Amino acid sequence: MAFDEILGQPTAVEILRRALESGRVHHAYRFEGPQGVGKELTAFALAQALVCAESRDVGCGECSACRRAVTLSTEEPRVPQHPDVVLVERGLYPPGVLGRTSPETNGIGVEQVRRIVTARAAYPPYEAARLVFIVRGAHELTPNAANALLKTLEEPRPGVHFILITDQPRRLLDTVRSRTLPVRFGPLPDADLSAILARKNAPASEGVLALASGSVQRALELCDEEQVARRDGFVREVLAAIDAPDLGAALELTARSQLERAGLTEDLMWLGQRFASNARQRAVAAARALSNANRYHEVHAALRALERNVPPALALESLIARLRRQ
Repeated sequence: MAFDEILGQPTAVEILRRALESGRVHHAYRFEGPQGVGKELTAFALAQALVCAESRDVGCGECSACRRAVTLSTEEPRVPQHPDVVLVERGLYPPGVLGRTSPETNGIGVEQVRRIVTARAAYPPYEAARLVFIVRGAHELTPNAANALLKTLEEPRPGVHFILITDQPRRLLDTVRSRTLPVRFGPLPDADLSAILARKNAPASEGVLALASGSVQRALELCDEEQVARRDGFVREVLAAIDAPDLGAALELTARSQLERAGLTEDLMWLGQRFASNARQRAVAAARALSNANRYHEVHAALRALERNVPPALALESLIARLRRQ
């Protein structure tokens, strides 16, 4: 069953299983939580269960209806092959489908809500017992689109269900939040995150797991081979500058590097994690562990400096100078 494939979100899965098994599925859910923690996977699992042709409770995951509910078309727009599972997302549909002359760029527009949602929700499902709308990035609904959705969201036809997915629930209109039942998703535990990455043939290091903050999406970005090599190179250069006889190597590094605030923030987080890992690995040698712990704190001081808009080159140069004293 599809719900069995969802790792790290036992509370959310249990809420939905009980609703399905009791026959009391809410007409409008709001799946909220960080990016990359399983909200969309769970939304499609719920859609499978609602349109399944074989099972009366949590869906079989194997029948034609279940398979088509989670299989996207190979041509644009890439939407579920099952006609009763409808996907909504900014920029998903070509302008002609929405009666526009240009693509959606600023959010999920009122045209998409009227043509894809409200017009479709006015009619019964084509083949299943239920009709399911999945709204990706629901916080990107424009005010006009959200207002156009309200009546359908509040009083849909029997058998019509909405799943709004968001990692920024506070951006939703209060009226939308009040008409949806929240199901909260938290960061994935490291063990589950590691298992998911292994499924995707992207085994993660301790540093990746620590910096991913429980997000598969973030972990996959961090696992990019080119980026890993670049960050490791940065770490080697900083360590060499720390051990150099003077600050010349630090000045050369800051002059040579293309320092941008966002990029340096990520590099410093990687560096800090390396010091934290070294401290844990060498805890048996108290003095060395203390040195790595102190270096870790210095890196976070540099990150705070970046947040205060200290120039990146100055932040890095000052960091290396302080690390040399450790």
